[in-house]
Amino acid sequence: MATLKVPAHVPAPSEDAEQLRKAFEGWGTNEQLIIDILAHRNAAQRNLIRKTYREAYGEDLLKSLDEELSSDFERAVVLFTLDPAERDAFLAHEATKRFTSSHWVLMEIACTRSSHELFNVRKAYHDLYKKSLEEDVAHHTKGDYRKLLVPLVSAFRYQGEEVNMTLARSEAKILREKISDKQYSDEEVIRIVTTRSKAQLNATLNHYNTAFGNAINKDLKADPEDEFLKLLRAAIKCLTVPEKYFEKVLRQAINKLGTDEWALTRVVATRAEVDMVRIKEEYQRRNSVTLEKAIAGDTSGDYEKMLLALIGAGDI
Repeated sequence: MATLKVPAHVPAPSEDAEQLRKAFEGWGTNEQLIIDILAHRNAAQRNLIRKTYREAYGEDLLKSLDEELSSDFERAVVLFTLDPAERDAFLAHEATKRFTSSHWVLMEIACTRSSHELFNVRKAYHDLYKKSLEEDVAHHTKGDYRKLLVPLVSAFRYQGEEVNMTLARSEAKILREKISDKQYSDEEVIRIVTTRSKAQLNATLNHYNTAFGNAINKDLKADPEDEFLKLLRAAIKCLTVPEKYFEKVLRQAINKLGTDEWALTRVVATRAEVDMVRIKEEYQRRNSVTLEKAIAGDTSGDYEKMLLALIGAGDI
C-alpha cells in the first residue's frame, strides 16, 4: 500500500524539471521546492522528470542534486529519486563494499521485494556494475552468511496464495528437528527459507507454532549472541511480517545514542511507496508514539522535512 501523497493535479514533467532547474540556480538552493516536487511524485513520475530533465539540460538530475545538496538530506533525496530497482541495486552494491558492508541490507532487499522486483534489481545491478549481484554477494560473504545470502538474492519465489498443507507439515517437522539439533545453517533450513513462497512459508511457520507450541523465531533465540541466527530470524520476519522488521530497524535507528541516519533514510526511502502505513501503525503500537513525532524529535532541517513528507506526515 502506498502512502506517498501525490497532488491531485500533477504538473507536467517538463514543468517539474524546469522548477527543479530554477531551484538549483541563483543564490543558494531552494531546498523546499525540491522537497515539494520530488517527495510528492510516484516512481513513474520521477522517472519521467529525470528523462525530461536530461533532455532539456543535458545532465542527469541525480548529478545536479549531488552537486547542490549535502549530507543526510542529499542522501534521502537522491535515494528516493532513483528508480526502485536502481535504488536497490545501489544499496546492495554499497552493502558489499568494505566500509559500508551489510549482510542485513542484502537480506532485507532479497526478502521484502516481490520476485519480479528482485529480478529487476538483479538486472539493474548487472547494467550498473557489469557484474551479477550473486557474484558480488558470493565474493564478499563467507561461511554460513554466504550459504544463506546467495540463494536469497538469487530467489524467484512463486508469488501466489496457493499452499500445500502436507508440505507445510513435513517442512515444519524438518525445521523443528534441525533447530532442536542446533543445525541452524543446515541445507534443508536454508532451502526452505530461500525457496518457498511467502504464503507457503507462512503456512509452515503457523503449523510449527501450533504443533510445537513455540514460534520459530523464539526457538531461534537459543543462542542470542549468534550473529548468523540474528540474520536468519530477521530473514524470516522480513518474509512473513515485514512491517515488524522495519519497525524494529526504525526504532533502533532513532533510539540509538546518536541517530543511525543511514538506516532511517534507507527504510523511509524504500518503503514510502510500499507499506509505510502498516509500518507507522506498528511503530505507534510498539512505542506509544507516532513515527512522525519520533522522526521530528530526532532530526532537523531539510532532512527532517524530506523524511516527514515521505512518510506522509504533512505538518505535525
